Amino acid sequence: MPMTYPPGTKTSNAQLSEQAYLTEDGASLPLRQWLPKNEPHAVIIALHGFNDYSHFFDLPGAYFSQHGIACFAYDQRGFGAAPQRGLWAGNEAYVKDLQDLVRLVKQRYPAYPLYLLGESMGGAIVITAMRQADMPEVSGIILAAPALWARSTMPWYQTGLLWTLAHSMPWLTLTGRGVHVMASDNIDMLRAMGRDPLVIKATRIETVYGLTDLMDAAFESATSLRVNTLMLYGEKDEIIPKEPTYAFLQRFLATYEVEKTVAIYRNGYHMLLRDLQAPTTWQDIDAWINNTPEQLPSGADVWAKQLLTSQSEHVE
Repeated sequence: MPMTYPPGTKTSNAQLSEQAYLTEDGASLPLRQWLPKNEPHAVIIALHGFNDYSHFFDLPGAYFSQHGIACFAYDQRGFGAAPQRGLWAGNEAYVKDLQDLVRLVKQRYPAYPLYLLGESMGGAIVITAMRQADMPEVSGIILAAPALWARSTMPWYQTGLLWTLAHSMPWLTLTGRGVHVMASDNIDMLRAMGRDPLVIKATRIETVYGLTDLMDAAFESATSLRVNTLMLYGEKDEIIPKEPTYAFLQRFLATYEVEKTVAIYRNGYHMLLRDLQAPTTWQDIDAWINNTPEQLPSGADVWAKQLLTSQSEHVE
């Protein structure tokens, strides 16, 4: 059976130190901070993607801190230098860790708006967390190529193979060798990730199975999000396909209770925040946090409206 490896029992209250986020069960999750020289006017908590870790936010965090935004990112359980490396902690664990960190950061910065930013898997965790009744209030969420490839959008043979492997050889690891997809056009960055020992290169089947459970939950949350949202997606994303992403967006945009901005980048890949055109996305995020403009500086939201309108007309 595919396993999850959840947190232990509560031993203390969650705490923040300069380099670690200490959870209630005593796990020490490495923490990175990018703080402005003066008091911030906003705060971001950033969640990394699958097999990645908090280092993903180094350049964006530095940029935002220079623009008056305090940024925090941590290695989630099973990733980076966090405990139980390579093992899946379960949706509830990832959501609970995020909730507790939000409370701690809000205690430190009670007067400033707080935003959640999730890349890929991190975006799916943010979406899932926002459905919870006990989720602390935040001012908005930013989803960078969120992981939305749910089972309902996969071909039957793919879901069948995943189930079979997860229930027969859950310990089996996959490396991705021979899979020819391009995660980014920033080749130097990709090579650096390949050399980075904290980036996981071989993934257990049961961990992939857990990620798929998370993507199921995120995909089904399309009409449940009740928070101001900025969603970023790259037209050249080869990791999370267009079909599930556009299907999510069509349902997500069908409800209008809150502000929803979708930006699609013509030359964007999956790692939008680290692509060669990454500064463009940073500027859009900064503008959205500061002004929530009618149009983003890049115009990627205008392009998104055109694409989604034509997609909707094609479906009809």
